[in-house]
Amino acid sequence: MIPWLETHSPFPDVSEALTLDAPGLLAAGADLSPQRLLAAYQRGIFPWFSEGQPILWWSTDPRMVLMTADFRTSDSLRKSLRRVERSMHEGGRWQVRFDSAFESVMRACAGPRRDGPGTWISEDIISGYTGLHALGHAHSSELWLDGELVGGAYGVCIGRMFYGESMFARVTDGSKIALAYLVDFLRSQGVAMIDCQQETAHLASLGAAPIPRAAFLAHLRAAIGHPALRGWDQAPRLRSPSPDLRNTQ
Repeated sequence: MIPWLETHSPFPDVSEALTLDAPGLLAAGADLSPQRLLAAYQRGIFPWFSEGQPILWWSTDPRMVLMTADFRTSDSLRKSLRRVERSMHEGGRWQVRFDSAFESVMRACAGPRRDGPGTWISEDIISGYTGLHALGHAHSSELWLDGELVGGAYGVCIGRMFYGESMFARVTDGSKIALAYLVDFLRSQGVAMIDCQQETAHLASLGAAPIPRAAFLAHLRAAIGHPALRGWDQAPRLRSPSPDLRNTQ
């Protein structure tokens, strides 16, 4: 039996999360205010629930994470990145931006997918995370083509800890390009780990891997104590996400 949280109820310790039936499920209830979301992420807890369910809070073990140094770029993605980088350098059709259309990225992530309906991202979720964005704790990486948003990713950032939430693509490699620029920026800011929450084959193909929750929490506690990252308002550029991308000409 998991505890039901009222508006001012504290989270239980993550060690109380279920290990059977719904592994990682910790609690239900409360709200999705920016303050509640911050309290959750600072403890290694995240919300995940379907339409019609109460708010469900999770702390999975093991935890899927992407070390920024381990991000993998396929041959096709490297080609796409070179094309976008050249275009940005020359003032062409492609652009990558941070935080210029945060809510639009969320809504695109919530839309129908090729392999099924839309995601669990509800209006309440959008409201909570746009509140976090207004406070400087949630950010988006966006790919634009001829002024149209065609790919993106968003997540939560506390200190030097980034928590990835969702991605979308309307062109080939759109979400991966946005993620590559995000990973490169985070690496340049000393962020070593991106929380991916749950294990999927897609995340594994990008270099993510599961680690014990205890190791994840130890890293989190050290990372969130740093000052907030700076530079989200600057034009993104690829520094060197992989050796063969240093020369984009």
